[in-house]
Amino acid sequence: MSSTLPILHVYEHCPFCVKARMIFGLHGIKFEKRIFLHDDDAGPSAMVGKKVVPILEENGHFIPESLDIVAHVERQNTPLLTGPTRKEIEDWLSRISAPAYRLFLPRAAAAPLPELATTSARLGFIRKKERPDHPFSSLLEQSNDDLKIVNTLLEELAALIQKPTAVNGTLSYNDLHLFAQLRNLSLIKGVFYPLEVEAYRHSLSEKAKIPLLEAISA
Repeated sequence: MSSTLPILHVYEHCPFCVKARMIFGLHGIKFEKRIFLHDDDAGPSAMVGKKVVPILEENGHFIPESLDIVAHVERQNTPLLTGPTRKEIEDWLSRISAPAYRLFLPRAAAAPLPELATTSARLGFIRKKERPDHPFSSLLEQSNDDLKIVNTLLEELAALIQKPTAVNGTLSYNDLHLFAQLRNLSLIKGVFYPLEVEAYRHSLSEKAKIPLLEAISA
């Protein structure tokens, strides 16, 4: 890399952005984080032809898509994501996706996130993410049911974690996807983390240099 720091254009709430940020943190590579306002269509479109995050800006070139960014950094350095992936982790992520998303969305819409720093950005997020048949108010009303599902699944996850530093014992792509989901869950009050999960999420947060979201949880 040149002496100019690479720039990651992201949203703070975006799990795909977390994956791109993770690979820099895990490698100990410094980068500049820039956050688009959520209603800024022109910025990302000027870079890669469409509204998408994350975007890596490096030496005048732009790379979109989280896993393409991860692969790019891995190629430029001694690879870290060398461990096996497990279908059990992929299946777990699939099962938790819907209840976690229902819990996360209305809380993200109200959170003090930098990409929602203007009224127009926040309203744009709500218009894009809220479904007429599932308004955020109804998602909040069913939080207790979804919390029960999430907490049960976290108990199951505890038995799948092989080491606090890597879910399968050695860092792998499973860790990118799993930590990104667990970080989203940290925005939600009432989530219970078994000891193994608690150790894992804090270990990955420290290694990747990405804070959890408890400070703004709701």
